[in-house]
Amino acid sequence: MTATVVLFGASGFLGSPVAGLLERDDRVGTLVRVGRRHRTDGTRHERHDLVLDGTDALGRLLHRAGPDVVVNCAGRLSGGPVALVEANVLVTARLVEAMRVAAPEARLVVLGSAAEYGAVTAGVPVREDAPAAPLSAYGVTRLASTRLVELTAAEGALDAVALRVFNPVGPGLPPENLLGRAAQALREASRTGADHITLGPLDAHRDFVDVRDVAAAIVAAALADRVPQPVLNVGSGEAVPVRDAVALLARTAGFTGRIAETARAPSRSRDVPWIAADVDRIRAALDWKPEHGLADSVRAGWEG
Repeated sequence: MTATVVLFGASGFLGSPVAGLLERDDRVGTLVRVGRRHRTDGTRHERHDLVLDGTDALGRLLHRAGPDVVVNCAGRLSGGPVALVEANVLVTARLVEAMRVAAPEARLVVLGSAAEYGAVTAGVPVREDAPAAPLSAYGVTRLASTRLVELTAAEGALDAVALRVFNPVGPGLPPENLLGRAAQALREASRTGADHITLGPLDAHRDFVDVRDVAAAIVAAALADRVPQPVLNVGSGEAVPVRDAVALLARTAGFTGRIAETARAPSRSRDVPWIAADVDRIRAALDWKPEHGLADSVRAGWEG
């Protein structure tokens, strides 16, 4: 028996590689891509805006599709508190409510973030059962989404799982992403001949995980016979100095100028000096581990 998968955010940084893997997976019979715009590329596609179109319309979409799995790769990294709550909390609540009526036997997979943890003990990879104390509105909204998933799973209302994604890098880097901002600055310097770029402070340590590995984890969670825990970290398991990662990107780009660190850091990350994921739980639950090293990810992010 093959699965019908409904994928929200299929054209985004995370959703695009997830769609590619699902299309090639023999366990998937039908992939329904859902986005805010109509597509005419020959794929099965539904137009739906998770924020604006309401729970009833979402329920009708799910009833038509008849999914075995619903995956949400859409969300918001930046913006004001209202926009973040709408995109990251309200959307999860709508998915839970609509699925309980229209697709109660389907599995729900949503994405969380390392920002849910807040500041952690340096040198100790953080486990999923560690206290969560987010330090930004973004982290708060991602944590609220994860808690909804945990409660839903605990009640037995749905088969639901939240994947806490750490710092994704690789093909398609968006400008909201730390290395994406650096890549954007490097491209502009190349265009203008500037001898320096300006970024925020680079003294933190981050767990960079390739977006292709994140996609593999999402697909594994979507199609596993059983996911024993409702929250799983998705990271490399290692903390890398951000300054080293940016320097690697600059070398890859052929940039030999100065990297100034005088811009203001995004609020979602500036108060977390060190973080890395403990990935023992996802390795045991889904037999997943990252396959791409940072140099490969940075090169793919620059070239793609």
